[in-house]
Amino acid sequence: MDFLLWLLLFWQALLANMASMYAVYHGPEGLKTIAERVHGLAGAFALGLKKLGTVEVQGLPFFDTVKVKTADAHAIANAAYKSEINLRVVDSNTITVSFDETTTLEDVDKLFKVFAAGKPVPFTAASLAPEVQTAVPAGLKRESTFLTHPIFNSYHTEHELLRYLHKLQSKDLSLCHSMIPLGSCTMKLNATTEMMPVTWPHFTDIHPFAPAKQAQGYQEMFANLGDLLCTITGFDSFSLQPNAGAAGEYAGLMVIRAYHLARGDHHRNVCIIPVSAHGTNPASAAMCGMKIVPVGTDAKGNINIEELRKAAEANRNNLSALMVTYPSTHGVYEEGIDEICKIIHDNGGQVYMDGANMNAQVGLTSPGWIGADVCHLNLHKTFCIPHGGGGPGMGPIGVKKHLAPFLPSHPVVPTGGIPAPDKAQPLGTISAAPWGSALILPISYTYIAMMGSKGLTDASKIAILNANYMAKRLENYYPVLFRGVNGTVAHEFIIDLRGFKNTAGIEPEDVAKRLMDYGFHAPTMSWPVPGTLMIEPTESESKAELDRFCDTLISIREEIAQIEKGKADIHNNVLKGAPHPPSLLMGDAWTKPYSREYAAFPAPWLRASKFWPTTGRVDNVYGDRNLICTLLPASQVVEEQAAATA
Repeated sequence: MDFLLWLLLFWQALLANMASMYAVYHGPEGLKTIAERVHGLAGAFALGLKKLGTVEVQGLPFFDTVKVKTADAHAIANAAYKSEINLRVVDSNTITVSFDETTTLEDVDKLFKVFAAGKPVPFTAASLAPEVQTAVPAGLKRESTFLTHPIFNSYHTEHELLRYLHKLQSKDLSLCHSMIPLGSCTMKLNATTEMMPVTWPHFTDIHPFAPAKQAQGYQEMFANLGDLLCTITGFDSFSLQPNAGAAGEYAGLMVIRAYHLARGDHHRNVCIIPVSAHGTNPASAAMCGMKIVPVGTDAKGNINIEELRKAAEANRNNLSALMVTYPSTHGVYEEGIDEICKIIHDNGGQVYMDGANMNAQVGLTSPGWIGADVCHLNLHKTFCIPHGGGGPGMGPIGVKKHLAPFLPSHPVVPTGGIPAPDKAQPLGTISAAPWGSALILPISYTYIAMMGSKGLTDASKIAILNANYMAKRLENYYPVLFRGVNGTVAHEFIIDLRGFKNTAGIEPEDVAKRLMDYGFHAPTMSWPVPGTLMIEPTESESKAELDRFCDTLISIREEIAQIEKGKADIHNNVLKGAPHPPSLLMGDAWTKPYSREYAAFPAPWLRASKFWPTTGRVDNVYGDRNLICTLLPASQVVEEQAAATA
């Protein structure tokens, strides 16, 4: 399991799952066969060069990359380019050549002709194969077993892997089943048309560090997307490098930091963060070495402007930035956002706006127009890149003109801002690849291009309308915690469940688990306010689906009322028992005071189509307090290794 565990350390879980399935399909023997073939190709190439005698093969151990000394590295690289092969020029006399599972014997033969410098090549890679010996030193060869779990030794045909993937998929509730009303997550439609370009070889088969002149289509898309995002946000330049929202926050703050340093303001390290800001903001500020000063909100959920003013003035000599989310995570448009920005600017700071809630701004207002200096966008929220399963995310940042010179670049492929500023003083590098996860950018580009100005504006309006419709339908059953001056909410809203703990012993978790029985994913629970649910429907949902979710919450409210009236046991009721998986419902014993039928089918639509939870309630508190390691004990590992080598 070491391979899989290593992969899952990465937060972009979707990409890790893809790589994991590669290991599942090939298994240990398949991966070893691929590795031996790749090493064999590299070995045949090295042997052929020695036979040609035109260059010097470095006598170093290698696996897939051969290092070559030559009189003119650039001449050989140019000759390879004419054969549609890219080689890495290390210096004027050194070239490296890498091989992988896509390399063919014909490719190696082409390389022989390149390095022969016009001389005839009296052999082929295939003819050299019997002479090739491993170049991996004995001390570096792996002798231990790996990927011993049955998962990696079971699904080695396409049909078997397809069935295994479908089995896993059937356990996951997705937008294919119902709306996912997670507040601050913007789980909107990822249209098939937008997803199609991700599968096109013209996009998928280009290396991140391919020469820019060989990726002109990508370059055109980057430029167009940067211009479109500038128009949408009111900023002057964009960097597409940050790989996620959190990376965008970090990059934005580092741009502000670089700006202050360039002005000699090395001491500006204070970051003011309202409690209504997005939850990752304090972590990003801390990573940038900033001192965090929190400010509170008023009864309507707005930033307490007087408290903010006092904090800004008290730290005016050291103020670096304000991090603000608009609309706030309380689901309201900050009434004094322009004044808030002015206070920060008057005290020497910059305004960083978190773009988590951009779905309520597009076409109606913009961060740049409001007064922000920098903002990251979650392309995996507002601009339709899927982010179920943990990624992949994209968090490009837009900036005003004075910050544009400091946008990140890359040491291999220089990037900077789009459009490029007049001068560049890049803060450094934020992501491993020059344009982050470039392959998924066509999704957002396609979405924006197809929607157009009117479509994007209408999407924002419908997202806000949907949230207000749901808030109105639910207000007689659950308190809606915050509203704006007109009694409306933004694109999301918070319902308050705290009172039910006293009246019925019901916690938000109980409601969230019962929603699973109705076939819904729970809204964001107990954030930003403990004891609440934050609901964001997006513009993608129909009125019928909004009503189905509202009807579900109203039905659950009636189930809570049954407890309040003493008609249901406060400790043993349908909410405390939720969710109800088939294993429980079909068991011989049933000791619940309510029927199996009501547990499983509390609403009529469930009889036609039911998403079944696969497991019952787990004890979260016990799990948090008792770390349970799922790795095999050392004794069992030894036994498995012995069995595998027997």
